[in-house]
Amino acid sequence: MSVLNGFKEFVLRGNAIDLAVGVVIGAAFTSIVTAIVDGLISPLIAMIFGKPDISNMWEIGPINEATINMGLILNAILQFLLVAVAIYFVIVLPMNHLAARRKQDVEPEPEAPAEDVRVLQEIRDLLAAQAGAAGHGPGASGAGPAGGTLGGPTDRL
Repeated sequence: MSVLNGFKEFVLRGNAIDLAVGVVIGAAFTSIVTAIVDGLISPLIAMIFGKPDISNMWEIGPINEATINMGLILNAILQFLLVAVAIYFVIVLPMNHLAARRKQDVEPEPEAPAEDVRVLQEIRDLLAAQAGAAGHGPGASGAGPAGGTLGGPTDRL
């Protein structure tokens, strides 16, 4: 049974689930990228160069039955750049804008006090508790002498 429990812990760990979700979203995202390439980028290339694929546009050779195909390299670079630009402006930029709007609505959490301030607060609280336990007589409010706070400016009055 320990092997099954170990497998269960592995599968239910946050990073394994996040990875699985990322793979599924990535697979679904492939259809979006394919649609952008087929519906936008290839027609743009066809409008500029006269055909949707420039891979056979610039060939060097053949020399000794070998051909260097510079058009293939340029086509891959151009497709990559155009896809990157399209994804940035269609997906990344709007998502960043949305995240910035959400962040504006959330107030930042106050910073935790420094260690020395925290220790001083603990000392203050302990002194207040001791003064409250020791001073059960008339006029003692448990908050320090004369009802003020310990160490405050009214303690000396």
